[in-house]
Order: sequence, then C-alpha cells, then structure tokens
Amino acid sequence: MDEVLASKIDAFFNKFKHQVYKKGEILIRADDNPSGIFYLKSGGVKEYCISKKGEEIVLNIFKPVSFFPMSWAINNTPNIYYFEAVTDAEIWRAPQKEAVFFLKSNPDVLFNLLSRVYKGTDGIFMRLSMLMSGDAYSRLVTELIIYAKRFGKKLGERLYEIKVAEKDLATQTGMSRETISREIKILRDEGFITFGKNIMIIKDLNLLEEQLL
Repeated sequence: MDEVLASKIDAFFNKFKHQVYKKGEILIRADDNPSGIFYLKSGGVKEYCISKKGEEIVLNIFKPVSFFPMSWAINNTPNIYYFEAVTDAEIWRAPQKEAVFFLKSNPDVLFNLLSRVYKGTDGIFMRLSMLMSGDAYSRLVTELIIYAKRFGKKLGERLYEIKVAEKDLATQTGMSRETISREIKILRDEGFITFGKNIMIIKDLNLLEEQLL
C-alpha cells in the first residue's frame, strides 16, 4: 500500500477509539453484534469458528492493513465468527455507517480493499480445492504456500521464512497435529523445508508449488 493511501486511511480511523489487544484476546465474539469496523494497524488477528466437535477452525488471518468484519459492515450480514488477536494487535474502531461512507467517498481506498479481498479469495479457493480433493500432504503444502505468500519473509529469490506452529497449521487445515507432524517430516526428509522452534524455512517456493501439479 502506498504512503498516500495509508495516510488517508490513518487520518480517518485516528478520529476514533484506539486500543491495543494482547495475544489471545477476543475482539469480536460469534453471534455478537460488532461494535464497529476494526482497522488493524499492526499485529495479526484470526477469524475462526467452532465446529460441532468443539474444534477451532481458522478461516482467515488478517495482517496490517485490514478492515473487518466487512460483510457485516456492507451487507448487514449477522456475524457468526470469532476474531482473536494472534499477536499483540493495535486497533482503531470506527462506527459502521461512518466507515462505509468513508469507503464510498474514497474509490482508491475501496479499490485497494477489493484487491486485497480477491487475493484472500484466491487463497480460500486454493485451500478449498485441496480440502475437497487433496490428501494430507497436498493440504499441508497448500497451506504453506498460502502462508508464505501472505506472511512469509523473503530471504532470497525463492527462499522464504515463516513463523508458524504445528498446532496453528492443524487448525488452519482441519487436520490433527499428529498428521501435521508426519507430513512435515516428509517435507523435511524430501529437502523442501527446515523446521524448528516454530520457524520454518521453505527452501524453494517454486519447487513446493510444483508438488501440487
């Protein structure tokens, strides 16, 4: 995001309530009416639901700069998800009507939001296709590719570092932690990754993507 656009967004949200959430704090609970539009300036927030078995299913992870929950904001869709800080997160919160008016009045901000929504949708479709037809190996590889592209630190032309725990990969893929451990061992043995202390190095993202062909 360019500086002019970022400054415009900051100028709008800075007029409203500012809050810092600690890791693990809930911003919005499922079935609660959100208290406004949340603007994530720094940190990370996950959106998830709870299955009938009581398991957490992560649907999305927001990174700066993000607004949520936008379906509720624009369509008045009832919120059925939890939003929780996955790191310490700096947030501003604007009233729904004023935030929507701001977006309508600033096509450049709206276009940027739409662009980011479509990038997220591409990742969701990729994950969905693997959930419907892929094995555990393909599902994990898909998640690692999405994670690297969205949150990874690029160390070289095709070398990426991502900070992720096995338990997080389990909730994001819908697989058990034991399955994740087994598939990570396979990827490590094949030379695609190194992994330790919640830091994973993807040695060649292109080669990893070729595993899905």
